[in-house]
Amino acid sequence: MDLLAQSLRHAFIDQRQLGHAQYDPELIINQPDENIFLLNTLQEELDTSETFTFSVAFVTESGLNTLKTHLFDLHQRGIKGRLITSNYLDFNSPDIFKALLKIPNLEVRISDKEAFHAKGYLFEHKDHTSFIIGSSNLTNHALKTNYEWNIKLTTYHHGAIIHQMQAHLDKEWASAQPLTEDWIEAYANSFQPPKYRDTSILLDPAKNFIVPNKMQQPALDSLIELRQNGADRGLVIAATGTGKTYLAAFDVLETKPEKVLFIVHREQILHSAMASFKRVMHTEPDDLFGFYTGNKKDSQAKYIFATQQTITRDQHLHQFDPEEFDYILVDEVHRAGSASYQRIFDYFKPKFLLGLTATPERTDGYNLYELFDYNIAYEIRLQDALEADLLAPFHYFGVTDYEKDGELISETTQLKNLILDERVNYVMDKLTYYGLDKDKVKGLVFCSRNEEAKSLSDKFNARGYKTVALSGSDSQEVRTKQVNRLTSGLLDYIFTVDIFNEGIDIPEINQVVMLRNTQSSIIFVQQMGRGLRKHDGKEFVNIIDFIGNYKNNYLIPVALSGNSNRSKDAMRKTTVNTNFISGLSNINFESIAKERIFDSINAVKLDSMKELKEAYLGLKNELGRVPMLIDFETTNSFDPYLLANKKDNYPAFLASIKESDNTLSKAANDILKFLSREILPGKRAHELVLLNELAKESVDTLSLAKIQTILAKHDLSHDPITVQSVVRTLSTDYYAGSSKKTYQPGQVVTIVDEGITLSPGFQSAKKDSTFLHHLNDLITTATLLNDGYDKSSDLTLYQKYGRRDALRLLKWETQLVDQNIGGYTQDKARKIFTIFVTLDKGDDFTGAQVAYEDALLDPQTMTWFTKAPRTLASPEVKILQDADDWQIHMFIKKDDDEGTEFYYLGEVTPDVSTITQLEKPSGDGETRNVVEMNLHFKETIPRNLFNYLQ
Repeated sequence: MDLLAQSLRHAFIDQRQLGHAQYDPELIINQPDENIFLLNTLQEELDTSETFTFSVAFVTESGLNTLKTHLFDLHQRGIKGRLITSNYLDFNSPDIFKALLKIPNLEVRISDKEAFHAKGYLFEHKDHTSFIIGSSNLTNHALKTNYEWNIKLTTYHHGAIIHQMQAHLDKEWASAQPLTEDWIEAYANSFQPPKYRDTSILLDPAKNFIVPNKMQQPALDSLIELRQNGADRGLVIAATGTGKTYLAAFDVLETKPEKVLFIVHREQILHSAMASFKRVMHTEPDDLFGFYTGNKKDSQAKYIFATQQTITRDQHLHQFDPEEFDYILVDEVHRAGSASYQRIFDYFKPKFLLGLTATPERTDGYNLYELFDYNIAYEIRLQDALEADLLAPFHYFGVTDYEKDGELISETTQLKNLILDERVNYVMDKLTYYGLDKDKVKGLVFCSRNEEAKSLSDKFNARGYKTVALSGSDSQEVRTKQVNRLTSGLLDYIFTVDIFNEGIDIPEINQVVMLRNTQSSIIFVQQMGRGLRKHDGKEFVNIIDFIGNYKNNYLIPVALSGNSNRSKDAMRKTTVNTNFISGLSNINFESIAKERIFDSINAVKLDSMKELKEAYLGLKNELGRVPMLIDFETTNSFDPYLLANKKDNYPAFLASIKESDNTLSKAANDILKFLSREILPGKRAHELVLLNELAKESVDTLSLAKIQTILAKHDLSHDPITVQSVVRTLSTDYYAGSSKKTYQPGQVVTIVDEGITLSPGFQSAKKDSTFLHHLNDLITTATLLNDGYDKSSDLTLYQKYGRRDALRLLKWETQLVDQNIGGYTQDKARKIFTIFVTLDKGDDFTGAQVAYEDALLDPQTMTWFTKAPRTLASPEVKILQDADDWQIHMFIKKDDDEGTEFYYLGEVTPDVSTITQLEKPSGDGETRNVVEMNLHFKETIPRNLFNYLQ
């Protein structure tokens, strides 16, 4: 009772009193800029509930989609819930009632109350009940983007308010009608949708002419500026569906060329491209537009739309004068490295060349940016396009692929197992649960091989679907015919492997199904992008991704976030915190599918020379110069720490890939090696500020008083203990054991009476301009990384630290070897206690090792065990029994697969009433004394991190 009473005092009597996050009343307002949504709270409450009841007037399919994976996971745990809704104003469509009927653990009833307008969500937990009441219906807009007010309250099960609510809900439930197929059929017959339905019109009705959108206008302005500055070519990088073809047409309208050539990779896109141009240049007569393809040669037209396959042939290429076209546009220009495209670029000499692509990244070494003189006229990627409302919102469902007898679908699964009837039925069940109804769906299914696509199409057809499989062997005419059948409703799905990755425009697509391994983040985005074009009447697109036991699952968060820096921690955060996506789009994973992604992240090696070299060359091509570490960080293209530490330092890495000669002295290399490993992560700003000062030509000694002044100018702590910690780091005196041996040759300073002096190695190295260039790059990069840390505190909540980092930043005088720390250590003089917990320790315990059962109980409490053997009389236990004047810092990681770093979860306080001495079995068959206790976190663990660590 104390915790709830504490929260009530905090909320209603005195805000200065500390509350308890789990019980604190909370006003919930959607704040997209902060990634705070009512949806987050609903999902968190659902995930931990034992049963739930929703009472909401309005429900939409997009609103229900945000909760489907959570409801599925609850179903797997045997947890059921209730939903009361209505037919008030005919807002709820028959389709949403059909979708609700498919949720097996959700019982739905329809209130017949006139003007039913309730909006409440109740969640029963083991020891308390939470409820949310306010203005939000179960719609995507209300849960994410609308300005809504909702209040969350928590009560124990015997509270009066919850009894009132439950009694009212039970009464309402008893008087409401059960949702049945017969009820839906009767409702559909009389249904008249209101004019103000909660949906988005995603494409303006056709007009006689159009104007540039949010992407096209700034891109046009940039192209005009390029030409004014004398450029004769430019590259536009824009996500699929943002209107690149219209942009090209607008720019042609602006420049008024005498003759234009528009080159595409596939004939299928030519007709829609010409239609887009005609719509923009609506005053131009039709006879000025022509095709140059295998079947048609309108070489005299003013605006020629040609396929690359045709015009690249010599007999066609030489039909034209090299300077015949004032303006040439190339769609999907990322293909420009091929010999056929090179013939085109080498032959024609236009006044202006425009390249269009959604994916400029190349793995073949070709430098697309160089072709366009590094003139990037405009760039808008997926996240930005969603935020600008240029694309249809998407609902991504990461679902678990089929498993039989412990065998998971993987890269090596034989065809016969991919097309098993059991897998087909499993896939169809998932599509029924997550997807659109058969009479509404217009979908693409991406498979791993053509044989699988054909067999699955046949099996879907045998079960009542209308589908076809297409491959590269099908002619353009066949493909066009089948696409037309899909868009007209004569087909439900087209099964394929990769022929629809690009070069095709089907705005009607409203569902994309991925039944294959994610080969690359580029292909993932291309395939997902097939459904992102807006279309009249399309509210959203479903992306249903079947996640097997694939090695490349780690690429899923990379693709969804657009973050390609190869940081494992960033990948984990993206998978856990899926609310980063803009607007009305949503990302949700089933829990088992999420675990498969984590397994892939843990297992993958991201610092192979192949990966590093590809990342390096990719950025070098984009910049047109050798990139520095800061370039990788500012472009978010790769983790600079991986690049700097693959070899001894970044100059050594450049030398290893033959990009430069490492002419640095041994001392300079040793210094950069030390700084790259220990200082580059930017976990503390003090060393960076001091390094900047020491790099100055005039500086060779600094007094401790001067160091304090320097740190104070940067608003950094500068007490004597902090100053000693900083100088002992740069002198390498802090380090011990193998670390000391490794780092001592790279020491920056030596400690002298009342100050520091430059080490001989650093004194010599800073005379070398190349060394200073790399040193400044390292400092600048680390300073940028330090922006993610709290400069007013030694440690930053929820950042990751290794044991060595943690003790250094907590100002231990000397490093303790990890083995000597084990699970915890303490500085008795300063009364600082640090605890390092690995929650999943595995099953391999030998000798005297004890199978500790440390566990997070809730976001503010954990159970923790001391080392063995320990008793209530052991020194550290006595400290914890009377720890009021101690700082106790908690660091936790999920398992050893995460590496050597732990999440810092802040300070904890022992619950003295729970401190108990126990006997625990050990690996040698004996039992050993340990002490168990509960620890309370001073700061509540964010729910997403808590769920991940569990």
